[in-house]
Amino acid sequence: MALLSGCAPSSDVAPRDPRLDAAENLIDAFYSFDPAPLRTALRDAPQSTPQILYYQGWAQGGNYVVLNRKPCSLSADDIVSCEITVKDDLIGALGTGYDVTDIFRMSFSEGRIVAVDTASNDPPEFEQALDWLRATRPDLMQGPCKEFFNGGPTPQDCVRNVVSGFRDYAARTPD
Repeated sequence: MALLSGCAPSSDVAPRDPRLDAAENLIDAFYSFDPAPLRTALRDAPQSTPQILYYQGWAQGGNYVVLNRKPCSLSADDIVSCEITVKDDLIGALGTGYDVTDIFRMSFSEGRIVAVDTASNDPPEFEQALDWLRATRPDLMQGPCKEFFNGGPTPQDCVRNVVSGFRDYAARTPD
């Protein structure tokens, strides 16, 4: 019996914050590219749901591949941040050789995710190319990109059109 008592878990280890587990589960759901588990993870964040579901479709259509996923961290009271570096068709079309890091910030209330916002460290060429597309192809924003990142119905079609436009932009832009 003395031998087994040495294997007992240490009481000095702090229990993991359940908010971190909830945040990691949301990230798992996002990158599964299946909207059903993501909707479940967002059930208490209805105002964030359209944008995050759109972004999931955009990421799927843009062939996001996770390169580095840091563990989520508690950055402030009831805010959990998760950083994920990805390779995608958008930046590939621009030919920058840059990998983007997406940051998901989740606000919690009573242990539940109540809001999610995202940010990315896109290179300047991303916004320049997007501005060029808006100016040269306004039909894109009224067609497949209608309600861009606001719950629009065709995020995958949108991103594929944007990738094509980014290739055109890169071909016309001097090095």
